[in-house]
Amino acid sequence: MIQVHYFARYRELLGSDGETVAWEPAMACLRDLRERLAGRGGPWAQTLGQANLMCARNQELCTLDEPLCDGDDIAFFPPVTGG
Repeated sequence: MIQVHYFARYRELLGSDGETVAWEPAMACLRDLRERLAGRGGPWAQTLGQANLMCARNQELCTLDEPLCDGDDIAFFPPVTGG
């Protein structure tokens, strides 16, 4: 199982702070997980389909090419801005 967390604006848009997703061997990297979730359509496609999406695997920032394993803890969040 993969624990997925949604932060900031993503949590609001999706109406959820997270969920558990069954891991499958076909989900080799975070990109595969994102595509599966965005495939739900509606706000999922709009939110997780964004090109500038940020993500973390096991509490470390990473890219969508990061390998995905059963038991991982994944976070998706919007880009951070500051001044």
